[in-house]
Amino acid sequence: MAVMTADEILSIEKRFPQVFQRPLHKRFGPLLLFVGTLLYLVYAVWFFNLPQVLRESHWERLPLFLTQWISYDVQPTFPLDTPTIEPKYPRFSVLGADPHPDWVKTNADGSITVLVNGQAKSVTFTKTEATIAANGETVQVSMLSGKPVVSGVIPAWITAHDEEVVADMGFAGEVRVAADRVKVRKRFLGWANFVFDPRSPFFEKSPSEVISLITSGPELKPGTSNLALAANNIWYNGQWQHGDVWTKLLQTIVMAFLGTLLGGIVAFPLAFFAARNITPSGVLSQVLKRFFDFMRSVDMLIWALFFTRAFGPGPLAGSAAIFFTEIGTLGKTYSEALENIDDKPREGVMSTGANGLLVQRYGVLPEVIPVFISQTLYQWESNTRGATIIGAVGAGGIGLKLWEAMRTNSNWANVFYMVLLILLVVFIFDNISSFLRRRLSRTIHDYNRIQAEQG
Repeated sequence: MAVMTADEILSIEKRFPQVFQRPLHKRFGPLLLFVGTLLYLVYAVWFFNLPQVLRESHWERLPLFLTQWISYDVQPTFPLDTPTIEPKYPRFSVLGADPHPDWVKTNADGSITVLVNGQAKSVTFTKTEATIAANGETVQVSMLSGKPVVSGVIPAWITAHDEEVVADMGFAGEVRVAADRVKVRKRFLGWANFVFDPRSPFFEKSPSEVISLITSGPELKPGTSNLALAANNIWYNGQWQHGDVWTKLLQTIVMAFLGTLLGGIVAFPLAFFAARNITPSGVLSQVLKRFFDFMRSVDMLIWALFFTRAFGPGPLAGSAAIFFTEIGTLGKTYSEALENIDDKPREGVMSTGANGLLVQRYGVLPEVIPVFISQTLYQWESNTRGATIIGAVGAGGIGLKLWEAMRTNSNWANVFYMVLLILLVVFIFDNISSFLRRRLSRTIHDYNRIQAEQG
């Protein structure tokens, strides 16, 4: 086994100083990067006070919000200070104007039984007492003293207050017993009246009944076919507002397409004057590049706020916001693509004596058009998502509708409906954009192969 002498080792170190005599910042760079990242994370935890935020967060509300996305509830109130106990439903109840649900029963002795989740979870009550059944237990509540009083041991799912007794029945709902009333919240899985609302003559009819009425039934509205009436009732559903939601969704799509198209049309010629290797003026190139930077640096949301003040709420403000943002974004990407072209085709066209316009047409465009189209398609796909966000500030589209539904904090099923529609549109446009880019890539590859074979 050969052993190297000290002189040989020193000689190798002198020949390869980049290996044996690395600067301090290169030797300790990874360690410094790790320590810096760790310190930044610690600073972020302190700056945002994350421990306190996590401690004070209302995590118990999360399951409630999630259940409201996929379910609905009915909340009848039973006054006990009237001659007879009759249920009162909210003004715009999902059960219609005159509901008689089968889960509210009047017994022979005059008491009322409400089946919150079948017999397993229910409440039976008179004007003076109530019996609540849930989780295999039965609780008696007396109202004789002018306030509800629970008899015996109070289970964990019962909360007794001075004014009312609350029985938590999980997803199924809850029961609130007071001296003068009993209020029940019964939850159902699904979306209520998604197809027909209570105003429709098709309301509460089974699918087979609806199909029978549409195909062979008598006209429910003289002069209008049942098919047209059913379509009208679905489109103008008062609870789900399908017509308005789909119209706003179409506005969002049009906003994204129009803004991206106009931005690309304006950015296309400006990019040639901004590219250093194309424009004869360096000053003009720098001015246009700073212009692109300015247009990009102002976020689309800020442009939307500005144009909402200028034009008023609506899709025109949203289209203008996307248009102004895309001038900067596409102008920058187009000019960078031009600056990275191969000069040989352009020099070849110039050698023929062609003028400047023909040089750009035949020496530059064939090389950059695929990049331009690919970038524009990507921005179109991205702006379809962005148009939803700017709609929330009044720039039109489904974003405004979504914000209105969220602001009420009581109609989360409609929010989920619109979120699903947005996801569907984004998914479709993402696939369309990807398909077009793949086709474009294959076309370019085939063109280059043919050119190579002919050359």
